[in-house]
Order: sequence, then structure tokens, then C-alpha cells
Amino acid sequence: MSLRTPAPRVVLHNLTLGYDRHPAVHHLDGEIVPGALLAVCGPNGAGKSTLFKALTGVLKPMGGRIDLGGAQTRDIGYLPQAAQVDLSFPIDVFDMAAMGLWRRTGLFGGLNRADVAKVNEALEAVGLAGFERRPIGALSGGQTQRLLFARLLLQDASLLLLDEPFSAIDERTVSDLLGLIERWHAEGRTVVAVLHDFDMVRRHFPECVLLAREKIAWGPTAQALSEENLGRARRMIEAFDDQAAACGRAA
Repeated sequence: MSLRTPAPRVVLHNLTLGYDRHPAVHHLDGEIVPGALLAVCGPNGAGKSTLFKALTGVLKPMGGRIDLGGAQTRDIGYLPQAAQVDLSFPIDVFDMAAMGLWRRTGLFGGLNRADVAKVNEALEAVGLAGFERRPIGALSGGQTQRLLFARLLLQDASLLLLDEPFSAIDERTVSDLLGLIERWHAEGRTVVAVLHDFDMVRRHFPECVLLAREKIAWGPTAQALSEENLGRARRMIEAFDDQAAACGRAA
């Protein structure tokens, strides 16, 4: 699939994010260059998913700003954590994947023959050919993640955000989906993924952000994930006081 629109340059300017005026990420500066393959790492509670909520427009910054380089939040492809997907919803695999076309068809738009072909191609690309009419609640964890990747594939976005894409899935599925990520990167798309497996990050992601409520490191993965930086991140999270005084609201 060719890249429909160029990937944007995303710049974070002194960004502070939080809930009920308590910061979860603060004073974050950085730049996501077009075509980057970037991992976001850090201990539990470091603010990784909070950052994604801000990038997708779900969470408004308490301070600073996000420059999406002319892109709109609706143009960003987002893969949520699998645990956030309601598998009890009465929908089958084909229709779930087809939701990736909503920007073109509208939420209630019908699919033409070309659209049906695209959905079938996406399901085949993730190894779900033959599962089209299976209820999503009957899928295994790995199959569910493949389906979410198929839906994301159909969005055809130039900036892709993946929140813990490999959590609790089998090794074969991880390998197959890593191949899809590498394909997206080769097409010039920007891929940013929250990941916990540092060995995987070192093997497949050339750039890394290490967070611990603030930026510990942002740069080449080997440097960002140094033992010194990882130790500093752990100490900062252990010392962080969730009952700290609330910040003033940004104007």
C-alpha cells in the first residue's frame, strides 16, 4: 500500500499532561520525525498511555502544546490496548475490520465492491482469512490483536500509535505483527509504540523515548535504554508522590 499523505513532523513543546490537575507527564520536549520507528518505554505509571491520549486529542494538555505538523487528530491511526476492546459487542470479524474505513465511508456508510476487497486483503495480511464471519468474542488474544491491526491497516494513516501492541499474545503473532510494522515503516509511515520488552525494542526500534513522568532520554535506543537511564527511571517513579499539590490550570 502506498502512502496517501506524507507523515507529519510532530513536536512536543514543554508538554505537561495530567488528571484533575495532578501531572502525569510534565515539561516534555521532543520531536517525532516523519517516518520514525519509535518506542515509548518506562516503568508502570510513567505516563506512556497518557502521552498517547494527548496525541490522539483525548486529553487536553495542562501546559505546553503539541504541534502535529498540519495533521489532524482524526488522521492518526490508533491501536488501543486489547483490554479496552469490548469483545462482547455483537459484531463479526469482517465488520470490525471494516470500521477502519470509516473516515471515507462514514460511520454508517455502505461498502462498495472495492471496499470489500480491501477488507478481505487486510484480513489476509494479518492471517485472518477465513475468519470473516466469526464473532469477535470467539477470537483468541492473538487473533484479536491481528484483527485490531487489520482495522488499523485499513485506516491508511501516515502516523500510527500502538499502545502495548504485543501484550499477552503468542510469539508467532508477535513475529507476524512486527513484520507488518516493518512494512509500514518501509512505506514511510511514522510508527510510535508503547513497549515493555526492552530486548524487542533494541532489536526492532532504532529510536526510543524513556519516560518516568518526565523525559529521561530520547534518542538512539542503545543510548536511551542504558542501565544508567533505566535505573534513574525506576528511582524517579518510586519517589514520585501521587498526592503532590495540584498544578494550576493552563490558560
